[in-house]
Amino acid sequence: MSSLNDCNDADNMVLVEEGASSRTIILNRPNVLNALLTPMGVRMTKLYESWEKDSRVGFVVIKGNGRSFCAGGDVVTLYRLLSKGRVEECKECFRTFYSLMYRLNTYLKPHVAIMNGITMGGGAGLSVHGSFCIATEKTVFAIPEVLIGSHPDAGASYYLSHLPGHLGEYLGLTGGRLSGEELLACGFATHYIPSARLPLIEEQLRTLAVHDFSAMETFLAKHSEHVYPNENSILHRVETLNKCFGHDTVEEIIGALESEVAETNDEWCISTLKKLREAPPLSLKISLKSIQKARFETLEECLKREYRMSMRMISRQISNDFCEGVRTRLVEKSFAPKWDPPCLEQVTEEMVNAYFERISVDEPELELPNKLRKASHANV
Repeated sequence: MSSLNDCNDADNMVLVEEGASSRTIILNRPNVLNALLTPMGVRMTKLYESWEKDSRVGFVVIKGNGRSFCAGGDVVTLYRLLSKGRVEECKECFRTFYSLMYRLNTYLKPHVAIMNGITMGGGAGLSVHGSFCIATEKTVFAIPEVLIGSHPDAGASYYLSHLPGHLGEYLGLTGGRLSGEELLACGFATHYIPSARLPLIEEQLRTLAVHDFSAMETFLAKHSEHVYPNENSILHRVETLNKCFGHDTVEEIIGALESEVAETNDEWCISTLKKLREAPPLSLKISLKSIQKARFETLEECLKREYRMSMRMISRQISNDFCEGVRTRLVEKSFAPKWDPPCLEQVTEEMVNAYFERISVDEPELELPNKLRKASHANV
């Protein structure tokens, strides 16, 4: 997927275009779906910080090169770093991107993310945490971290928990995908523009002189279309979804799905049940608890908690599921992971609770930027 030597080429991986009052970030690793490396996060952080202070910059646009906006963090590189014992470099990656997500959410200038293509994991965070998100018919949105032994992070527990009903639990536990039309309907996208019209929109953005949120909203609204999810959308299954995922435990969720299958033989329930049974049991439990806790937390609290969870994950003190998931699903592609613990019954409450605690008193907590600013511009 990538070599560790790629990490020294951040200027080529994060390109910049200047407009009349705009600055555009272009994620430029198309061969790996613009997956994120730490140096990319460091470069973006410096750019966002400098542009926020620059009176000549009215707004920022971010987009991806190729068929993907951003597939999230480069977990294969993280896996290779962990395999070499380079844990501190992995910690730096999480610190960098979690802090960047907070900066985007509190950004003082309009931020326009063009989600044209694959938008997953950390890539979802780069868009949803900002003030404006453009979806297209090519947008494929998902939070699939659970499937590789991780958990919804980079602020995902926060914005998933703010979705209607228990849609967030469904997306977070199954890695279910949303289309551009569905993103607009559930509020993750602020506007919908067909991809064929993006070149014109981007050209107009380059010449646009805008310095405030209302003016940007007016501009984007002129070009946005009103679209609706098709008849097969998960958003039309709200009643069944809430009935099955509105429970306190993973076991109860699976039990509810099994009851639905027994009564209706519904294909969606069968497919969803299969996804849950194939996912790592420990990740399912910590992810459900994370989303449930997020409903009563600020974004800052969520990011700090997710950081604790990620530190526990890469420590491999309790489970090696993350490395096992990446190895079998993305590196070797054998798709036959051996999860540890292998079943829900063997996941103890002590195991789950440990992910929400500091590894040790010597392990630093996550420090976020802009302590005097409150998270306020998110779409959720």
